[in-house]
Amino acid sequence: MYRAEIIANQSVQDDIIEVLEENIPDILYTIVPLVQGRGRGNYKLGSGTWPETNFLMVSYVADEDKDDVKAVIDAVKERFPDEGIKLFFVKAE
Repeated sequence: MYRAEIIANQSVQDDIIEVLEENIPDILYTIVPLVQGRGRGNYKLGSGTWPETNFLMVSYVADEDKDDVKAVIDAVKERFPDEGIKLFFVKAE
């Protein structure tokens, strides 16, 4: 089992959820709707200077679903290359 963490601009939240649920119908997840921080190239702080914000999705996925999650996120990244979509996996027990 893996903990999948997806951090992305709020503008693509619905797209990510839709495609994940289509491809992994039994996926369960938690969303933290307002995430602020600094990535490699920009800030997303929800302020007047840096107005954008991110969201965080956390899901525990079975080993056999890991590659599907990666493929889905890679496809969304291709559609929205400038939205800073990041995917991290951590082995979970």
